[in-house]
Amino acid sequence: MRFMMLIHHDEAALAAAPKELWTEYAAFNQALAKAAGCSAGERLQQSSAATTVRQHGGKTDVLDGPYADTKEQLAGFFFIEAPSLDEAIVWAQRCPSSKYGSIEIRPIVDPKAGW
Repeated sequence: MRFMMLIHHDEAALAAAPKELWTEYAAFNQALAKAAGCSAGERLQQSSAATTVRQHGGKTDVLDGPYADTKEQLAGFFFIEAPSLDEAIVWAQRCPSSKYGSIEIRPIVDPKAGW
């Protein structure tokens, strides 16, 4: 089963994280590279670079910044292959950002199954 792990963390807390975090991420990415169906993550620019587009009643709003004003921001993502949600949770626990925020796990819709 394919999952997406969405990384959410407080940008200020991440900026203050020890340099060892990047060493941990290198090891995490290597482990993902060795696991079948997994891929190294993508890190996003800070939330201040985000643009949000909404449409309501035929009107389009284009807003600077992320969709929600929260303490944690979407920071990046990984795609993983795991036999179950329990195994996906194990990957999320291994992710270094789990110490600085949260990891949201979402199953990917199987295109053969339809919507």
